[in-house]
Amino acid sequence: MDLTQLIKAYDVRGTVPDQFNPQVARAIGAAFARVVVLPEASPGEADARPRVAVGRDMRDSGPELVDAFAQGLADAGVDVIRIGLCSTDGLYYASGALDVPGAMFTASHNPAVYNGIKLCRAGARPVGQDSGLVAVRELAQEYLDGELPAPVEERGEITDRDMLADYAAFLRSLVDLRGIRPLKVVVDAGNGMGGYTAPAVLGTAAGLEALPLDVVPLYFELDGSFPNHEANPLDPKNLVDLQAAVVEHDADLGLAFDGDADRCFVIDEHGDPVSPSAITALVGLREVEREKAAGRVPTIIHNLITSRAVPDFMSAAGAKVVRTRVGHSFIKAQMADNDAVFGGEHSAHYYFRDFFFADTGMLAAMHVLAALGGQEHPLSVLGEVYEPYTSSGEINSEVADVPAARARVVEAYVTEEGAGPVVVDELDGLTVSHWDSHPQWWFNLRASNTEPLLRLNVEAADEDIMEKVRDDVLSLVRAAENES
Repeated sequence: MDLTQLIKAYDVRGTVPDQFNPQVARAIGAAFARVVVLPEASPGEADARPRVAVGRDMRDSGPELVDAFAQGLADAGVDVIRIGLCSTDGLYYASGALDVPGAMFTASHNPAVYNGIKLCRAGARPVGQDSGLVAVRELAQEYLDGELPAPVEERGEITDRDMLADYAAFLRSLVDLRGIRPLKVVVDAGNGMGGYTAPAVLGTAAGLEALPLDVVPLYFELDGSFPNHEANPLDPKNLVDLQAAVVEHDADLGLAFDGDADRCFVIDEHGDPVSPSAITALVGLREVEREKAAGRVPTIIHNLITSRAVPDFMSAAGAKVVRTRVGHSFIKAQMADNDAVFGGEHSAHYYFRDFFFADTGMLAAMHVLAALGGQEHPLSVLGEVYEPYTSSGEINSEVADVPAARARVVEAYVTEEGAGPVVVDELDGLTVSHWDSHPQWWFNLRASNTEPLLRLNVEAADEDIMEKVRDDVLSLVRAAENES
């Protein structure tokens, strides 16, 4: 079995049981113990075994995979705290609050046949391709090709602990919603873990006091087969039911969570989407003002696909702005390295220093509720303020020869005489910017790590220019395919 098809740049994800099964999960658990957990164990706690928190989403394959992974850890002398059903940010909370490494069994929005693991070090610090995941894969591969190490003499213990109420209380301590005006909010959990966490955080299911929120639930039943729609709010077709429900119930806003509820998408009172870039700006300004009130210079992180409005607003508010590559492991590393108060991505991942520099869709949603409920304007008015430019969204093109397609774009926009005063960088793919002169536009063209795809994002100061740049770049990217 080749684990390079399962363990990739950011996490573990594959189909069950051909790519991911209990045998593989146990090998990964054994490798994770030796690569990450045991080397980080405090030498001052000689009498205490190291611990790992393990959670899972609602997929049917989860319990068996968790048990096998836990056995791999226990055989290496590591105690396992199974926290059961949780969102990915619920697992990050456990890792941060208990100061232990963690493993979240989820495949996010992927179909039911998939499962995977998101791994982190103590304090919810990421484990990605540059921070241990490659070493975990290589050692797990050795175990699968040969055999697992013999269990240590003092095996770890496996115990169960419910942390949902603690997670909900912690989030409420970060954003106080008790004094906002009453709001009606439709929440589409997509049959994912938002149906488990939203009642605890926004409602009274965890024993917390009632908030001035009238929550209208949509698809709260946990079902890893996603019978109603894919739990991926970035795809417009998965927002249709929520948009209709917001209008039908005359709600103030709608919230859509992905399968493991670490991403959150927002719908205004008219049923129109509010872009993740606008949410990044809205939440970012709240965190900037809080940081400045404490006498600190705030730092905000955004990835290179985020709207130019984000650095514009943050810089104007007095924040230091750091632009980074796409991907949660990269953003988390930049968050910690810069002691950033907040970070946002175009994919609706939002990161908070107060949440162990990790991403949490629920905390972002609470900030939106606080901002909306703290004044009288509707969300459509607030959202419009933070969306001054027009963007294409991410457009994927399947091409037979990715380097050749990219070369055509480079020739047209970078090297061709008369291409114009552009700024070019290759932080992540190819970014060409004409923002410092009129007409204002920029685009980013990135290759997929796993498929013969090129991903295009375009933004401009007005829609006509955006559409022209979008169409021109796409014609170059797809030229050979169109000819054939």
